[in-house]
Amino acid sequence: MSQPESKQPSLPFLPFALPEIGEEEIAEVVDALRSGWVTTGPKTRQFEQDFVAFLGDPGLQAIAVNSATAGLHLALEAIGIGPGDEVITTTHTFTATAEVVRYMGADVKLVDIDPATLNIDPAAIEAAITPRTKALMPVHYAGLAVDMDAIYAIADKHGLKVVEDAAHALPTTWRQQLVGTLRSDAVVFSFYANKTMTTGEGGMLVTRDAALAARAKVMRLHGINRDAFDRFTAKVPSWYYEIVAPGFKYNLTDIAAALGLQQLKRLPGFQARREQIATRFDEALADLPLILPPRPVHAGDTHSWHLYVVRLSDDTTVTRDQVIESLFNDGIGVSVHYIPLHLHPYWKERYDLKPEQFPHSQKAYERMLTLPLYTRMTDADVERVITAVRKVFGRA
Repeated sequence: MSQPESKQPSLPFLPFALPEIGEEEIAEVVDALRSGWVTTGPKTRQFEQDFVAFLGDPGLQAIAVNSATAGLHLALEAIGIGPGDEVITTTHTFTATAEVVRYMGADVKLVDIDPATLNIDPAAIEAAITPRTKALMPVHYAGLAVDMDAIYAIADKHGLKVVEDAAHALPTTWRQQLVGTLRSDAVVFSFYANKTMTTGEGGMLVTRDAALAARAKVMRLHGINRDAFDRFTAKVPSWYYEIVAPGFKYNLTDIAAALGLQQLKRLPGFQARREQIATRFDEALADLPLILPPRPVHAGDTHSWHLYVVRLSDDTTVTRDQVIESLFNDGIGVSVHYIPLHLHPYWKERYDLKPEQFPHSQKAYERMLTLPLYTRMTDADVERVITAVRKVFGRA
């Protein structure tokens, strides 16, 4: 009697993203727990200092917050954005970039992207400026730097503030200078779970404007003129404080900062691994009917490779959704970055937006998907993604 044919076990699902947490991070968090400082305290302060040291510019100040959204909100509040003002940003971003403008009672002006870089189009910014425009919010999409020379030229010409949404951009460079060290009024990084380094939830506002930093520090914690660490370590009585403004609850905890302290040390290695994976994808997918992610325009610049976004070529016969379905069927987690803001009900209805106003973002959205790219991927994981993508086009 013949034996039944054994079935090969299926490979486990490969998620879209996973953080890399090691024993050093765990030990640092345990140290925070044992210290008694679990909210904002000495580890948060050390994280801020270490972050400035990483950027390499002692003239900067770093303010740790519980999300990049919080950091962007604090930055806009500190530069005085309010009702009647307009802030220009890209439609091709996550809603947090734009929603913080509405927190201030101001209006968002969404503009299209450059189809080559998927970053905000400087020409579209110039065309959108009105007497109400007060600030620009460029987004370094996927970890590729925006053309900051063009951004500053527009800002200087029209007297506008610049707040960079650098959620994807650590450690990205523009003309070999780290994002965060340029001449913007404020720069905000994200440490969300899928970013290039993580604190679980968290972010960092960076500025060299002392008044902006002082305001952000006050507004970060209820408008109190002394933070918890100062109140419980200074000679002034710990119970005394003053409310000088109606602030927010945006402080980062020491538990989260403990993660950040160790993640920051590993960031150069993280970036090198991401670069290695992106390069392998480039090599293995180059002959497919895909538009691969753009590289930095200036030699020697660094792409953070937060995301690896491919687009289907115009002559591709399969649809984006068919590609995604095929990859999921092969156990590969993918995503789409992003559903542009002009397609979401709130933004569409508030500003009467239509897809034809944003042809480059719309076309990119309809044909794009993001492949897994994270440091915990093994070489075998990377090859598995490549095989699955090539299979879609009959090239496996």
